[in-house]
Amino acid sequence: MQIITGFHAVEEVMRSAMCTADGAKPHIEYAKPGPRIKKILENAKKRNIPAKETTIAELDRLTANLSKTAQDHRGIVLIIEGAQKTAQNFVQFEQTLAEISKKDSSIVIMLDSVTDPHNVGAIIRSCDQFGADLVVMPERRGASESNVIMRSSAGAAAWVPQAVVVNLNRAVEQLKDAGFWIYGADAGGTPLKEIEFSNKAVIIMGSEGTGMSRLLREKCDVILSISTCGKLDSLNVSVAAGVLLYEATRSISVTEHKTER
Repeated sequence: MQIITGFHAVEEVMRSAMCTADGAKPHIEYAKPGPRIKKILENAKKRNIPAKETTIAELDRLTANLSKTAQDHRGIVLIIEGAQKTAQNFVQFEQTLAEISKKDSSIVIMLDSVTDPHNVGAIIRSCDQFGADLVVMPERRGASESNVIMRSSAGAAAWVPQAVVVNLNRAVEQLKDAGFWIYGADAGGTPLKEIEFSNKAVIIMGSEGTGMSRLLREKCDVILSISTCGKLDSLNVSVAAGVLLYEATRSISVTEHKTER
């Protein structure tokens, strides 16, 4: 059984394949419906997802074993019986790489030991907004709280493809073999404003505390950094990822426009 909380997350999961997969039996439980909940209930009705009014106490009971963030249900939960363990859009790395390598342009985000699920969710949300094709995460030393990731991504985790791999270094080698250029985000690198991204780009974001691992850094074609002028020494990793995704998307779009002309 999968329990989803958070207005955005509930809305996006209702729209995703999570609710229509074979064997999935979604339903909603809610209490004291305000305008936002009423809108969700209207959309649920259109999708033939049943809803039942209950009490706040019952919703508290349903979410008691979730993370502290997910326990803040705001008066509504989406329950999917017979669902897979997580609502995140997990895919097989090799299969997805084979598909995206055929595209003229593609952006992949790789997370090296980013352990805060709020940061992972925010990065996935940016990936959705800027059209990244894949998020690659390690099997170990990564965030695993799917409910927090789903909620922090505002439901984008139901849409953005995510691959969990045993070895990030091996994944980088496979991406290189498929024609991708590897960009590592780290302090002291080439200023972002001087970078012209390849049409097939991998952006590696290091952990919140120690950055990229030495082996991954050595495999990068370019180390880049975002110039800042604040009193703190760096940006939050999810904010930095958003900036880099925007710039990569912009750079690739400009290059494609020049090629067309």
